Amino acid sequence: MKKLLLLLTLVSLPSYSAVSANVAFASDYIWRGMTQSDGPAMSGGFDYSSDGGFYAGIWGSNVNFNDGAGSELDYYFGYGFEMGGLGVDLGYVAFDYPKNTTGLDFEEIVLGLSMGDLGLTFALGQDGAPDYTEISYGIGDFGISYGQYDDYGDNLLLSYGFDCGTYGCSIAYSDFSDDGYGGDEDALVFSISAEF
Repeated sequence: MKKLLLLLTLVSLPSYSAVSANVAFASDYIWRGMTQSDGPAMSGGFDYSSDGGFYAGIWGSNVNFNDGAGSELDYYFGYGFEMGGLGVDLGYVAFDYPKNTTGLDFEEIVLGLSMGDLGLTFALGQDGAPDYTEISYGIGDFGISYGQYDDYGDNLLLSYGFDCGTYGCSIAYSDFSDDGYGGDEDALVFSISAEF
């Protein structure tokens, strides 16, 4: 039903809106410090945004949890605005694993705050899903973030973005400190992406 409502919303978009697409290849799909693909990942999605601040989209990637879940599809929508120099973004995200039968699907309500290059994100897990908090800072093409994921652990990400001709490239180092999830992880990841 959520998929149908999103499709109907996108079909009825007004003329002042914009729709874009993205595709990316990464040497590993790292999310909140933890590998989701255990190797190379292809991802892509579609985004809608309006002049008034509303946005919605769908994004997917291959995953490998050794439990039958071979793909992930995320559906999201939200509203972003500025208030006295403070950027505010309130959104909803549904994480769906179509081929998994063990109940991996979950949802979050996300509040993002930003001022200049500094960002703060609060993701409130729904129906018992854990919460996540992250602080980030950008310095030109460099970025750094630190996050705490309840019941899982902490993660640190250092990244550098650069142009590869007409494509966007990045190299990032990720470090995850386990808090009962199943083990510490670290990774050096290269990605290349394009937007249309």
